[in-house]
Amino acid sequence: MEKKTEIITILGVGNILLTDEGFGVHLIRGLEKRYDFPANVRVMDGGVLGLNLLNVILESDRLIAVDVIRSGGAPGTLYRIDNDEIPTRIKAKNSLHQLDFIESLTKGAAIGEVPYTVIIGTEPKDIETHSLELTPEIKEAIEPVMNMVLSELDNLGIKYKKK
Repeated sequence: MEKKTEIITILGVGNILLTDEGFGVHLIRGLEKRYDFPANVRVMDGGVLGLNLLNVILESDRLIAVDVIRSGGAPGTLYRIDNDEIPTRIKAKNSLHQLDFIESLTKGAAIGEVPYTVIIGTEPKDIETHSLELTPEIKEAIEPVMNMVLSELDNLGIKYKKK
């Protein structure tokens, strides 16, 4: 019997119109520009699609979500929330779209098998000002968070290459 290739989805979520709220989308765009990934790795801009991401989530075997995470730290603080920690770490709405994303995971569990999920992100400084630009502190977090995402792929044995 042939072994099924795992589908790994790297999903950036956020609203690019609200300064640091768009961090996940900015990071995804950076990954797409700098790296080539194998066919089983999907790099997706999830924007603020919320429940519309349900199919993407359910079609994945592994999910790496990138987002801002409000946890009371200093702006630019890095976070990695592992699969089993998600329900306890994210009880409250952490960003303007976070509730929809967590709702998607919850609804997905009710109708199918939700993939092993890791959420990686940074503490935002400003998620209210209308701007397409990240604040300097959050712009500095792009590279370390990108490295965290690539480390997740490394741990899964995924080979990718720089463009």
